[in-house]
Amino acid sequence: MSLKEKLKQRKYDEIWQEYCGFFDLDISEYMTIQKRLMLEQIGIWSNSALGQSIIGKKNPETIEEFLAMIPLTTYEDYAEMLLYKRDDLLPEHAILWLQTTWEGGVHPIKVAPYTKGMLDTYKNNIIAGLIICTSTEKGKFNISPKDKALYGFAPLPFMTGLIPHALDDIIGLEFLPPIKEAEKMSFSQRNKVGFKLGFAKGIDFFFGMGSVAYYISKSLSSMGSGSGSKDTEVKYSPAMLIKIMKAKHRCKKEGRPLKPRDVFKLKGFVCAGTDNECYKDELEELWGIRPTEIFAGTEPTIIGVESWNKSGLYFFPDACFYEFIPEAEMTKNFEDKEYQPKTVLMDQVVPGERYELAVSVFKGGAFMRYRVGDVYQCLGLSSSEDGTKIPRFRYIDRMPDVIDIAGFTRITENSINNVIELSGLPITDWIAVKEFTKNNKPFLHMYVEIKPSAFSSNAISSEIIREHMKVYFKYVDSDYNDLKQILGLEPLEITIVRCGTFEEYHSISGKKLRRVNPALTDIKELLKTQDTF
Repeated sequence: MSLKEKLKQRKYDEIWQEYCGFFDLDISEYMTIQKRLMLEQIGIWSNSALGQSIIGKKNPETIEEFLAMIPLTTYEDYAEMLLYKRDDLLPEHAILWLQTTWEGGVHPIKVAPYTKGMLDTYKNNIIAGLIICTSTEKGKFNISPKDKALYGFAPLPFMTGLIPHALDDIIGLEFLPPIKEAEKMSFSQRNKVGFKLGFAKGIDFFFGMGSVAYYISKSLSSMGSGSGSKDTEVKYSPAMLIKIMKAKHRCKKEGRPLKPRDVFKLKGFVCAGTDNECYKDELEELWGIRPTEIFAGTEPTIIGVESWNKSGLYFFPDACFYEFIPEAEMTKNFEDKEYQPKTVLMDQVVPGERYELAVSVFKGGAFMRYRVGDVYQCLGLSSSEDGTKIPRFRYIDRMPDVIDIAGFTRITENSINNVIELSGLPITDWIAVKEFTKNNKPFLHMYVEIKPSAFSSNAISSEIIREHMKVYFKYVDSDYNDLKQILGLEPLEITIVRCGTFEEYHSISGKKLRRVNPALTDIKELLKTQDTF
């Protein structure tokens, strides 16, 4: 029986158990699922050409043997085979290939194959996210095939573009704009058309990256203000017209701009991507409902969702086999690239500890013991509030050697060196740090040292360097360019430090300073006795 039929027959308990029953598992039951699916995956993967290119002709019979035989992997281990999309080399036939940025300015893209089994699991888990985002307590939800959803994600071949297709296949939500039309539109066009249709038909769900959802939400005032000629093109239903008129009157009386919550009453709000903590409070204020985060990536697929209490992330047991690299092990690996970090499994994590995530993708996936590049903190091994008996987590950020701004960039030491070289700027040393404004919005802060001779002409300043560098960031990194074009953000700040600052730091501390996201204590030590311009 399909989900639509079950909804029609009001089989709500059955639906909850099918899609959200994993919340009832204890850790022993959870690990039983993990290990069963992992053993299946090891057999499939080890016998494929892709697997043998990494593990050789070995045939591990247990999970312990497999973990001992294969080192942790990164995309470099798979690139030669995957970038050519050689289906015959894969563990299972790929139904779909998705893509994402690899490393801005250095490697153009990564691609990832999705098998039928992966897509089936993906669909089930996105439905779980849809159910949870409408829930205020366990077992209670409110979804219908007649619901309308605002389209706020990037289209295929990006992973977020798979979400509306998955939902359309299973439940048939009406997306605004319709999926086929939305995929042909620019971001600005999707935004405008989506809200126009929303004003005419209503909106029940909103799906988007946190940063993008924030930008779209802030644009609602101009869309519904009635001040422009284009606004008259919107065909409102009588009920919506009355609602808008009342909302405008109320907002004028209160002396504030129109907010989405004044016009729409969402059933659910789903956001994905990074830096969502920077936007969730304001999105809740704008829409009157707190966003539910789903956690996903191009390589690992959808791996987790927050609970109905928004009190932590729970990993789906059927998407991937999860390994966690403790922060101390991650640090050792930063200091010694040849060091192989130790991992722990889901039943070994410790509350309060931070971990880098590594996954083995089930159902014929290509990636095994794959370092995703994300860091999570374990919040607890159970929750009396949620009534759960499995670990829950909080997303922290990307790995320290990658600066991700609002889910759009993957800035690394290599990409910054590339920008500096192309720009021709007289920069002799630098560090780059992800920092946050007073309004808790992320930005890239570079502390740079320049050649003494550059000051002789009085033609150098922080603003000149900033303007010069952002041109080259946009040139070498299309994702950085999207920050300006889509979100209107200029995320780069420059601070020039006194000549000799870095040399003096190294002399005093005797330490090698990490260029990207060095420790806060190291930054303070670097700047402690230095004047800045």
